[in-house]
Amino acid sequence: MAEGTKTKVIAENRRARHDYFIEDTVEAGIVLTGTEIKSIRAGRVNLKDSYAEVERGEVWVNAMHISPYEQGNRFNHDPLRRRKLLLHRTEIIKLKARVQQQGMTLIPLKLYIVRGMAKMEIGICKGKKLYDKRQDIATRDAAREIQRSLREKSKW
Repeated sequence: MAEGTKTKVIAENRRARHDYFIEDTVEAGIVLTGTEIKSIRAGRVNLKDSYAEVERGEVWVNAMHISPYEQGNRFNHDPLRRRKLLLHRTEIIKLKARVQQQGMTLIPLKLYIVRGMAKMEIGICKGKKLYDKRQDIATRDAAREIQRSLREKSKW
């Protein structure tokens, strides 16, 4: 992103950082209808169970829930429809190779608005095993305990 541009983060998939090792990230545009962008601007988006896949040279995001726009009447959209992501052909080829050869998964991490356009940050991820999650929790708890003891020490 260029400096000076204002970004507004609409939704973030915090669960993805818990369940996956994020190897790399890619920014992609999204093809939306009129009522979808209005719902996104209102913050009515859920990325929790969403995932992306490469299919016939195009990248699609599935299971991303965008609630119907309240004033949308008959022009409203299906909340769980597949949405096309906009990427350069070379980026799509690289993503497809990493997903097929290395067993990676494409997970949406953030949805934000830059200069009036909705963008999505996609993570190229590898799933964590249960022991990896436990290890992350243990290191986080240890860091928290160190911070707590330092704060208590500084009070004296």
